[in-house]
Amino acid sequence: MAVRIDHLALAAHDARESAQFLADVLGLPDPHPWGPFIAVDVDETFTIDYAAPPVDFPGQHVAFLVGEDEFDEILGRLLLRGITYWADPQQRWVGEFNTHDGGRGLYFDDPAGHHFEVITRRYGSGG
Repeated sequence: MAVRIDHLALAAHDARESAQFLADVLGLPDPHPWGPFIAVDVDETFTIDYAAPPVDFPGQHVAFLVGEDEFDEILGRLLLRGITYWADPQQRWVGEFNTHDGGRGLYFDDPAGHHFEVITRRYGSGG
């Protein structure tokens, strides 16, 4: 069996709010409880599990590889909700997306301060 990521646990001040935010922006099914977590099913093999720990935490970075149509849909949802996004992780190019490796990419933050990235081509894939 190949090594694959099964799930990722992320801390949030409000686990339900952050999980619903991510599901809404990415166009995923509604989150559901899973033990002490609120789980977002990214696909049939990967979930992001939000929890509200009793300590402060730094934001994490998670990148999603999507198709061109999905990118357009995600960008549309960001615009519709008035969510700020950037072309770069330093957050200099507001309201823009990049065209690295012949694809498109953008960054946005969730309510818990996690930094999400959506790309249509893997880095180093050319183009």
